[in-house]
Amino acid sequence: MKQIILLVAILLSFAAARAGNNLWVFVKDEKTNEPLAGVIANVMNTTIGNASNGRGLVFLSGLPDGKVVVHYQVMGYKERYDTLSFPFYKKDTSTVFLELDEEGLEEVTVSTTRSSRTIQDVATRIELIGGEELDEKANMKPGDIKMILSESTGIQTLQTSATSGNASIRVQGMDGRYTQVLKDGYPLFAGFSGGLGLMQTPPLDLKRVEIIKGASSTLYGGGAIAGLVNLISKTPSKTQELRFLINGTSAGGADASGYFSKLWGKAGITLYGAFNGNMAYAPGNTTFTAIPEFKRYTFNPKFFWYPNKNTDVIIGVNGMYENRIGGDIQYIQGHGDSTHAYHEDNATERINGTIEVRRRFDNNGSLTVKNSIDHFNRIISASDNTFDGTQTASFTEANYAIRKNKMEWIAGGNVFTDAFKEKALGISPLRNYQISTFGAFIQNTWDISKKWVLETGFRGDYVNQYGFAPLPKISILYKHGAGFSSRLGGGLGYKAPTIFTEESERMSYKNVLPVKPDSNKLERSYGGNWDVNYKTTFAKGRITFSVNELIFFTSISDPLILTPLYNNQYRFENSPAKIESKGSETNVKIGYKHFKLFLGYTYTHSHKHNQGVFVETPLTPRHHTNSVLMYEIDGKWKIGAEAYYYGPQHLSDGLTGKEYVLCGFMMERIWKKCSVYINFENMLDSRQTRFDSIYSGTITNPLFRDIYAPLDGFIFNGGLKLSL
Repeated sequence: MKQIILLVAILLSFAAARAGNNLWVFVKDEKTNEPLAGVIANVMNTTIGNASNGRGLVFLSGLPDGKVVVHYQVMGYKERYDTLSFPFYKKDTSTVFLELDEEGLEEVTVSTTRSSRTIQDVATRIELIGGEELDEKANMKPGDIKMILSESTGIQTLQTSATSGNASIRVQGMDGRYTQVLKDGYPLFAGFSGGLGLMQTPPLDLKRVEIIKGASSTLYGGGAIAGLVNLISKTPSKTQELRFLINGTSAGGADASGYFSKLWGKAGITLYGAFNGNMAYAPGNTTFTAIPEFKRYTFNPKFFWYPNKNTDVIIGVNGMYENRIGGDIQYIQGHGDSTHAYHEDNATERINGTIEVRRRFDNNGSLTVKNSIDHFNRIISASDNTFDGTQTASFTEANYAIRKNKMEWIAGGNVFTDAFKEKALGISPLRNYQISTFGAFIQNTWDISKKWVLETGFRGDYVNQYGFAPLPKISILYKHGAGFSSRLGGGLGYKAPTIFTEESERMSYKNVLPVKPDSNKLERSYGGNWDVNYKTTFAKGRITFSVNELIFFTSISDPLILTPLYNNQYRFENSPAKIESKGSETNVKIGYKHFKLFLGYTYTHSHKHNQGVFVETPLTPRHHTNSVLMYEIDGKWKIGAEAYYYGPQHLSDGLTGKEYVLCGFMMERIWKKCSVYINFENMLDSRQTRFDSIYSGTITNPLFRDIYAPLDGFIFNGGLKLSL
């Protein structure tokens, strides 16, 4: 009997030994051969898993005999699946290489700087909002891109009109007119066409968003004093993409959009179409609409042709038509009378055509020629004012880029024309203008060493009627290993005078006199920023941690100020005062298994000063925080909670707006071909009409105040997404 027990024990111990296979794996970057820390390695269908340490080494123990599948994943890299057979007859330690994910937040090749570099090798500080985050934000606001931008540190999207619902982008405390918005590198949203631009740009066909904060006029000319936002569209691949989104909101909103892309050999297309609409919505028995009634139709086809491996041709059309009406809710719902008659009706149409040709040469050089023509018309019909104007703009550019060893050069020139024509509807003088800007630029990027990258550039713009603007810039990048980097940069900027600002938009341009070259001049600026990035891992790589700290400063001389006159008219004048904005941004990201925590804080001190007299810039909170907690199981669940704090804000009437907090919650269940989601926005129902007024005067003839907090309050929405 003892012999049998001993034999069984030996057999069991032998079996246990055979079941206890061990594996050591070095995980490295495929391109740089650098070790990767924090890579999660899981053995499929088991509880076995571990994370790589600072040397990129991961240890897996207790692997069973037979075939097993090891899954490797880390943010910014493509997932990898390896099938192994045990006993493992190869050497005990092996090496696997992970490939950069083109949508990875730190590895994507940026296009805004016209460079062919990945973001970690660009000296200019660039923030990316990638495809995954865009997809999440589409759940919250599929009809426009306001939500995408408003949740970033240092960026504030402000509703500029209580009735039209228009919004502008404020970067680092600067007025919205100082931020340039591009679509695939084309300035489609400048001047008059910037009106309602945020509210008329749906995100479904976007691949990513690239944001540069600070003086960026060297890259694309005037208007980028505070920074620029470049919306990058998707491109077709051999794998067909067919997506649909249907969304509804508790405020009476509805969205339906579709996107298709496919590459057949040397030719491909992308097709995007959408309908977005909303009923007039006024929460809490308020008098005026928080969301205007509107219907919008959007279409955007693009054709891609690659006649050979060195030539790309891209032709696109952007079209949009919208009608929206806001104002007294009783009037809009058909119950108006002599008292309830205030309204504002906006009819807008936009048609834009683009063409781009790129030719690559054997000497690592490439020539790019691109052109766009944009037609934008907007008619504003208010109770006591009508405004009808059309903007026709064009943009033409040619640039040549070449990369040799450690040097990259980009040089070129462009011409931007902006013509605005107003229809004569009264006795007020017409605000027509025609501006042509001729620019030439050159930019050099020099890899001084593995640790240092220097980027210098110079641009010269001649603006007809306003003169010449020199625009130098310099940026330097320092890298120390994979965990630390720092960027320091600055440059000059300018902005041509125009009547299209946040202040005049709030007034529907009523009684605003035209700007004139003989009495107005260019606004000019200088500014710089410095940031520090650090990332590491804790708990043997199970916890990832990264922090970014940014310090910024911008100064504008001869700012254009809307000045009231004695006869109830308004005129833009270049003020002798200076506008200065300075502050800091802090971003922290923490990851643990399926959880991701994002924390942000922005301190902004923006003011006008003249001869020792300082006045706070309106609508700029000193303190702003944002926090987002995400729980995500790839291909199954996305659950997120968020909270935002906005401190008190100085208002243009001399009063101070109250602080407020916004909270939200989103949940999405994902299957292979579809997903369903529900989203709750502003769950605390923070809205300005609850704790402050939005107008003075009477409801028949209101004078609207600054809008510094949401007007729509608590809203929830849900929808269905299909991927076929």
